Amino acid sequence: MDPTPPNLYQRYRPWRRSFEIGFWVAQYLVGALANSITVNMDVRRGHLDFSAWQPVVWETSSAVTALALVPAVVWFTRRFPLHLDDWRRLLPLHLLGSLAWSVLHVVGMVAIRKLAYASVGDSYDFGSWWRESGYEYLKDVRSYAGMVLTIEGYRLLLRRLQGEAMLLSLPDEGPPVEPVERPERFLVRKLGREFLVAATDIEWLQAAGNYVNLRVRGHDYPLRSTIAGIEARLDPERFVRIHRSYIVNLAQVASIEPLDSGDARVHLRDATVLPCSRRYRANLRSR
Repeated sequence: MDPTPPNLYQRYRPWRRSFEIGFWVAQYLVGALANSITVNMDVRRGHLDFSAWQPVVWETSSAVTALALVPAVVWFTRRFPLHLDDWRRLLPLHLLGSLAWSVLHVVGMVAIRKLAYASVGDSYDFGSWWRESGYEYLKDVRSYAGMVLTIEGYRLLLRRLQGEAMLLSLPDEGPPVEPVERPERFLVRKLGREFLVAATDIEWLQAAGNYVNLRVRGHDYPLRSTIAGIEARLDPERFVRIHRSYIVNLAQVASIEPLDSGDARVHLRDATVLPCSRRYRANLRSR
């Protein structure tokens, strides 16, 4: 039998990191080039006393600093993701995040500008810090919001391509067909289709921010939960915690390799190797 051809998400995975990095680099550096040209045109049109290199320094310093802050925003949105059901609760945190982002952006770009001006024997004057920082924040809060919406929209698209798992909930009418506190099946949505995955088919689970990835027959399905929350709802006769970020299906374990550090490696039947910390090693061996 021919192997199943890779789907769109599987074909994209090897290029994912390169695409993500390339997107942000192009976003800011191409933007800096375009803005430098337009600002220089405005300078010439207004007969302002600025050299051609100065707008380039202004725009490039802003873009380079914002680009350097992208990993921090990615981490922050992974730690506090915005979703339609709880955005009001997290909005104040993101307003504080936008303020911190603006402060770092202003400090970074001013430092770069001062260095650039000093390199040609000139000096850069940012002006009144209180007034200019307020002006910059009015621009930065929009930039921050655009960045967060881009990141969350991209993650939503990936989850739609990859598939997203959900716990079965109580029906609107009548008793549930199976216990919802210890589910035997999970609902998976992928590209507009829904299907059920048996809990016994889950090979292992890995914490990923505010999600837990369910590994099922070589596919990862993100489930919005904490690792502790989903552990409490899995059958303890079938699943065991082996690490602060991993839970494994005992039926998938082929061998346990002890390490000198006291930790271990868990080898699964499909040749996957998972870490087992010393805290959970004794319980795994006893099981």
